Amino acid sequence: MSQRDGFAAGFLAGSLVGGLVGGVLGALLASRINNETSEVEAPLVNTDALEPKVDKSKKRQLETASEQRIEIARRSLEDKIAQLNQTIDEVRQQLGNVNGNASTLSSDRSLTKDA
Repeated sequence: MSQRDGFAAGFLAGSLVGGLVGGVLGALLASRINNETSEVEAPLVNTDALEPKVDKSKKRQLETASEQRIEIARRSLEDKIAQLNQTIDEVRQQLGNVNGNASTLSSDRSLTKDA
């Protein structure tokens, strides 16, 4: 019994001391990291004044071009999804013909197309 009582007290003391040491070390390291990053980022703050101004028309052209690329990518993905769905339907029909229950599979698929 005395070993269990000693274990519990040691465990609690170790947890408290470990928590305190870990908290202090964590706070010190975090403040050191914050100081280092602020020193590195300080020169980057004023770089906006040195950069030439970009015309609004150029910004709009860039935005329009990026929107067009996004639309092209979206359409391409939709086409690929349609191809995959068609292939899946064909494989289901083939498997249904092999198993002899093609009519059940086609009626199940008709319910999921609307969703």
